[in-house]
Amino acid sequence: MCVNSKGPDFDWNDLRSFLAVVRAGRLTVAAQQLGVDHSTLSRRITSLENALQVRLFDRLLTGYVLTEAGRSLVGEAERIEAVAIRISSDLMEAKVQMSGPVRVATPEGFGTYFLAQHLQTLAGRHPEVTLELIADPGVVSLARREADIAVTMERPDAGPLRAQKLMNYEYGLYGSEQFLREHGTGKGDLDYDGVRLIGYIHDMIPTPAHDYLSELIRGRRADLQISNIITQLSATLSGYGLCILPCFMAAQHRALRRVIPERIRFTRSYWLVTHVDVRAPARAKAIVAFLQDIVRENRSLFQPSAATQPDKDETDW
Repeated sequence: MCVNSKGPDFDWNDLRSFLAVVRAGRLTVAAQQLGVDHSTLSRRITSLENALQVRLFDRLLTGYVLTEAGRSLVGEAERIEAVAIRISSDLMEAKVQMSGPVRVATPEGFGTYFLAQHLQTLAGRHPEVTLELIADPGVVSLARREADIAVTMERPDAGPLRAQKLMNYEYGLYGSEQFLREHGTGKGDLDYDGVRLIGYIHDMIPTPAHDYLSELIRGRRADLQISNIITQLSATLSGYGLCILPCFMAAQHRALRRVIPERIRFTRSYWLVTHVDVRAPARAKAIVAFLQDIVRENRSLFQPSAATQPDKDETDW
């Protein structure tokens, strides 16, 4: 680093060399402490004297002795040294804060079918962060600090938690190509009473808002009831029946076709949640920003039928 503000142009390393000689008293001892040879150290002292246009040391047989100009420089050099040490310490502390684990809990579908596909990008952006991914937010409690960040399917209404909407996402009715060939074209001529439906076990629906099958066909229960969305997807791919699926998951399977998308559409939300006093704020903030970025970049995947306007009720961290 060179210092040049309408004055002498000198290298900070020359100031370090100056202080090392002051403290050691002898050139050879200071050179050993700095890990350089004595001729290099001598050149640095001479360079500093030339830049400042003063003599800083008297070179005596017994060692280097400060001149009056040299003595006046010591205090200033030590203040500059203190600033440099503080800057280095702050940068190291920031690096330490960004190094370590972050535990993120997400719904199974979001974690498996979206987030896991972007972890290489996360590793490139924050190589010091170790991600611990739990693909089921229901098994941990943020209030008890069992995770640092959670993506949830509903906004929490209690506890020392902070939440904001991550995004809206869309559900549609899907069937396999084979199933739809056998039971209708999917253009409005489907007899829902005559086809098998796949859905949640009624008392294991993630949230009341996810009882969309009852919303679609009042009073109808699924013929095949499954506790998790990924197994429902697998059963749909097998040709068992129709299933209401998140569009971002179904879009990754060419064997699935959406049924009457202009009429059958459900919008739900994912929420980003942290403890109000998160244990690793720098790392948590970085992961939150990453999640927001990748969701924003893939908005059309989550809301294929939506306009490109941002969600109205998002809030800032």
